[in-house]
Amino acid sequence: MMTGTAIALTIGIAAIALLLLAAGNYFYNFAILRRKKDFLAENADLVSGDPEGPGDPWGEAAAWLASQTCETLALRSEDGLKLTACFLEARKPAKDVAILVHGYTGQGRDMAAFGRMYREELGFHVLMPDCRGHGRSEGRYIGFGWHDRRDLLLWVREMVERLGPDARIVLHGLSMGGGTVLMTSGEPLPEQVKAIVSDCAYSSAKDIFSYQIRRMFKLPPFPLIPITSLVCRWRAGYFFGEASALKQVGKTSKPILFIHGGGDTFVPTAMVYPLYEAAAGEKRLFVVPEAAHGWSYWTDREGYTRQVASFVETYVR
Repeated sequence: MMTGTAIALTIGIAAIALLLLAAGNYFYNFAILRRKKDFLAENADLVSGDPEGPGDPWGEAAAWLASQTCETLALRSEDGLKLTACFLEARKPAKDVAILVHGYTGQGRDMAAFGRMYREELGFHVLMPDCRGHGRSEGRYIGFGWHDRRDLLLWVREMVERLGPDARIVLHGLSMGGGTVLMTSGEPLPEQVKAIVSDCAYSSAKDIFSYQIRRMFKLPPFPLIPITSLVCRWRAGYFFGEASALKQVGKTSKPILFIHGGGDTFVPTAMVYPLYEAAAGEKRLFVVPEAAHGWSYWTDREGYTRQVASFVETYVR
């Protein structure tokens, strides 16, 4: 028979466990569940204007894309989700295609600036998928690159089928998309995938969540991140620790160009260095001084384009 003290202790432990589970569920809904993320608009680590002056460069790139003829492609993920993408044919016959992967809460068309660079300046076909849980693709959660890596392999296969066995593919991702292409790098990739470009990627889902819970909420990662990871496994099918770009790049022989902004405080610049060191194949590093998160292209458009052009000419063509 339990004493009053033992009963009180049991109730206390149960209450703490329920409180932690509720907290994990809250942070899952906050960061991973597919829904509008209003907190991003108020985040001081993200900028909304041209660092070189007035204007809206992202909007200008979107207007360019709207003026193009975009073919909508669709396929089914391994777990049955309908995934969509925008495909732009190259101006001239080509075997080169850039698969561009967008960031957190975005959509494929958000990669218009990079699509324009690859198509108009480098002569590539361009594919811009909507990741699961984003845009017009199905999905109730954000995969942070882990489940998306399997989806990206399907888009690679789609491009090989369209362009033939002599297709030459570069995977280029921004932010969460950068993490996605790095996580994909560790999978068995067909020979048609020649190179990978990762712009402002995080080292792992666990690392970026731990960083953001400190920065946004002033809370310690433990025990909140492990509890939220457990909820994520239950509701979305993956643990944060699985979604590791750092582990995946150590498995690949594909060349990787790592890009990061020197002023990035959303995905801190420090994350790019261990990624670069861990990469097992040929690699390059391009850090743009003072560039905020996702703004390296606009901060040094000429340098960015030159780096990418040199990289793809060396490894893709």
